Amino acid sequence: MNYNSAINYGYKILKKNFIKSAIIDSEIILSKTVNLKREKLLVNLDKKLSDNQIKYFKELLKRRKNKEPIAYILNKKEFWKKTFKVNSNVLIPRPDTEILVDQVIKFLPLNSSKLILEIGTGSGCIILSVLNERKNCYAKAIDISKKALKVAEYNAKIQHLRNRIQFIYSSIDKFCYGKYDIIVSNPPYIKSAGIKNLDEDVRFYEPRIALDGGFDGYSLIKEVIKKSSYLLKNGGKLFLEIGFNQIYEVKELLKENHFYVNKVVKDLNKINRCIVSTKV
Repeated sequence: MNYNSAINYGYKILKKNFIKSAIIDSEIILSKTVNLKREKLLVNLDKKLSDNQIKYFKELLKRRKNKEPIAYILNKKEFWKKTFKVNSNVLIPRPDTEILVDQVIKFLPLNSSKLILEIGTGSGCIILSVLNERKNCYAKAIDISKKALKVAEYNAKIQHLRNRIQFIYSSIDKFCYGKYDIIVSNPPYIKSAGIKNLDEDVRFYEPRIALDGGFDGYSLIKEVIKKSSYLLKNGGKLFLEIGFNQIYEVKELLKENHFYVNKVVKDLNKINRCIVSTKV
């Protein structure tokens, strides 16, 4: 089996199992199999695979056929300007979440020295991206998953940021340490009953704890806002990712907890995604 026939073989299997990106996924899986960049793979289509490579390729195909996300198969995902390690213990970074990073760095002057808290860090992609852009800032990041924190710590280490961030195992309701200039969070905001309607690769593989926002979708949002009103300095900023239909409720929650809503930012699909507010 050469590279070309392997790609076609993978494409047919994935298409048969209703994988929308069948051809690209087959190429990506083969790239991982032979440890070759996809671009280089496509100019060496006549090269043959070894028996071990064929076996490994078929194992990876089976995982993708069963709807496991490509990011978990590769153990990596690009976000902002870096590649982050990911596994099934953390949510896969989404392009829409880059809006949070963009808004934070727009608020922070290049040479500013601020203390930032991230609530629910997961892979660390948001806060580490901010620290990479603002070299004089420091951060703390909390999460209720020890396994997620291990992933975040690894990403901080390979990006040489361990000296500027502290990872803490804690739920938001039990975290009471320090005063911060900025808090950023992408909390779970999907209704518990709505999890079953998510795509199979999300609901079967991504950690439910990072998706489930409780009965009404607001359980964690309420906790983040309430605790942020205590943890932020006066005039401090809260950057929050929200669901597409949550803007009015979240605005009310912010006002009730002494925040002034600065702006609402839409995502790549023109849907309300990020809300920026100030503690007053």
